[in-house]
Amino acid sequence: MRQINQPVYHHGNLRRAIIDAALEAIGESGPAGWSLRELARRAGVSHAAPAHHFGDKTGLLTAVAAEGFEVFADVLERTAGDILEAGVAYIRFAIDHRPYFEVMFRPELYRTDDPGVRSARERAFHVLVTGAGTISPNPEQDRLTTIAAWSLAHGFAALWMSGALPESAHDDPEIVARSLVRLVFGTAR
Repeated sequence: MRQINQPVYHHGNLRRAIIDAALEAIGESGPAGWSLRELARRAGVSHAAPAHHFGDKTGLLTAVAAEGFEVFADVLERTAGDILEAGVAYIRFAIDHRPYFEVMFRPELYRTDDPGVRSARERAFHVLVTGAGTISPNPEQDRLTTIAAWSLAHGFAALWMSGALPESAHDDPEIVARSLVRLVFGTAR
């Protein structure tokens, strides 16, 4: 017999419901401002369900990071190695998928050796490295060009999302990002 305060399960995919609750909580209070018990309440499941599916908060954040890197890799792969488009896609991903972004680039929050995280992260970074290689003055500088392009996109996204750029109040981030990438890397488009 069910106790009065015990949650009723209506989820066809409990794992998905918990990840969705985590993404919502991260969007509201960041990756550290909530507990597994709170997520269970949000998802309408028993307080033990998140621990059963993910072990602990680190396990849940590992699942969020893996899923985030998968979505990120899909987005970047659609740019077909065009460094300008990859930079804009990076920034658009950060803005549109902020909860993922806030976890993915904070490796202290999750298990970086997780096979799902590693695989998806490698897919995403492959696109960035390939695109940066198209503008690198020579193959020996590919790594530095990749770091410069990554820093530009990541830094711009962080500044935009924090509201530190006056433009973030009224401009389109893609227009500003395209201009910035052209300025820094001298791309012809």
